[in-house]
Amino acid sequence: MGNPDYCMKLLLIGDSGVGKSCLLLRLCDDSFSKSFITTIGIDFKVKTIDLEGKRVRLQIWDTAGQERFRTITTAYYRGAMGILLVYDITDQASFSNIRNWIGSIAEYASENVNVILVGNKVDMDETNRKVETAEGQALADEFQIKFFETSAKTNTNVHEVFASIALDIKQRLEPQTNQPRTHSDYSRQFEPRQVQQSSGCCGASGWKFRWDARTVIEEEQEEEEDDDDEEDVAEIGPG
Repeated sequence: MGNPDYCMKLLLIGDSGVGKSCLLLRLCDDSFSKSFITTIGIDFKVKTIDLEGKRVRLQIWDTAGQERFRTITTAYYRGAMGILLVYDITDQASFSNIRNWIGSIAEYASENVNVILVGNKVDMDETNRKVETAEGQALADEFQIKFFETSAKTNTNVHEVFASIALDIKQRLEPQTNQPRTHSDYSRQFEPRQVQQSSGCCGASGWKFRWDARTVIEEEQEEEEDDDDEEDVAEIGPG
C-alpha cells in the first residue's frame, strides 16, 4: 500500500462512560459492544482513511476519564494534533465537565491543536436526553470549534467526525496559500468570544473560564510549595 501521505495523532477525552472507546471501536473495527469496560490508563488504535485523494493514517489514543488516571493521560496531550472532546447527551454532568476538559487542553495541549466537540449516544430515546443539541452547539460556538452528535451503536456520524477533524488538520499542515483558514484562526480557537450575559452552563464567559483555569493551577502549585515548607520545618524540629 505504501507510506501514508499524512500521519496524525488524535486524542479522545471526556468523562468515563461517555462512549469514547465505543466510538474508536466503531471506527476501526466497525463493531459495537454493549458491555462497559473502563479504559485503564490509555489505549490506542490505528486507522487509515482516504481524504481528498490522500492516504491519512490516524493514530487514535483513547484516554481514561477517571480522575485517578489524569496524571497519565495529560502526558499525551502535547503531541496530539487533534482532540475529540466527548460527552454523553443523556448525562448532564459529562456535559458540564466539558469546560474542565477544555481547561486541560489549554494547559497541556499545543496551542494550534484542532478540537471537535462530540455529543455521543444520540441513539438513546429522546426522553433520556439531558443535553439538547442547541446547548452543545452553543458551547461549540463559544469556543469556536466544530460540533457533532454521534452514536457508536447506530454508526451515526462516527466516520464523519473523524474525517472532519482529519481534514482540518490536513488543511492546517498544508502551505498557507492552500488553507481556507489562517494559522492565527486556529491559534485563537481557545480564546472564546465574550458573551454579554450568562445563561446556564453555556453562557459563562470563556475568557473568565480561561483565567480561572490558570488561577486554579497557580493556587495548587502554591499550596504544594507551602506543604513542602511545613515538612522541612517539621524535619528540622526545635534546636
